[in-house]
Amino acid sequence: MSAIETRDLPDLIVRPIVTEKATILLEQNKYVFDVVIKATKPEIKAAIEALFEVTVTKVNTHRPPRQKRRVGKFMGYKPHYKRAIVTLKEGDTIPLFPDV
Repeated sequence: MSAIETRDLPDLIVRPIVTEKATILLEQNKYVFDVVIKATKPEIKAAIEALFEVTVTKVNTHRPPRQKRRVGKFMGYKPHYKRAIVTLKEGDTIPLFPDV
């Protein structure tokens, strides 16, 4: 594991993803997060466990290809990101919508 300190772990998680596909994964106790590109699986696991006080059993990550964006005649790219699908131990949950 790299030299990431415990106090820097929350900075690895950018945002939770709430899409139709991610909502379907909630039934399997899987949660989807955007994370920093340089974050590793052990670091993501430690960050989720520290932030939400749950037990992570599995972490899957993927980096989708960059999407092109055109503004007039200029071509550019959307910012690159990394997505993590985190599987929790049976019985653990993360409140994505508190008090709703």
